[in-house]
Amino acid sequence: MGEYQHTLDDKGRVIVPSKFREGLGETFVMTRGLDQCLFVYPRSEWEMLESKLKGLPMTRADARSFVRFFFSGATECELDRQGRVVIPTLLREYAHLEKDIVVLGVSNRVEIWSRERWQAYAVDAAESFVETAEKLVDLSF
Repeated sequence: MGEYQHTLDDKGRVIVPSKFREGLGETFVMTRGLDQCLFVYPRSEWEMLESKLKGLPMTRADARSFVRFFFSGATECELDRQGRVVIPTLLREYAHLEKDIVVLGVSNRVEIWSRERWQAYAVDAAESFVETAEKLVDLSF
């Protein structure tokens, strides 16, 4: 859980908040996320997600497309001694990461956003927060 403001260095590295390091473990997986952010998963969560995605019907074009896009951007990562991770160029470009970024704890994953995109998303999400909560109640949440 939590929201942390950080800066990407010239080598494409970011400090992973200490609060998230233990949960991510020694190696973890980073990939393209939804809403033009990056998703970062501990290995155990990644393996469960991978198993579920393998169960999608490959006869459906939308399932093939999603799985292809999701896995092709995935990379195994590890932290350096200073608690930093290198974000590959492909993923930095996808998420429009340049300098100022936001690192979020979201249940079973970490998300990495450009600060500008996160702020815009948060404003939009806040406007529909109550309406979304009401819909979730209808789903027995």
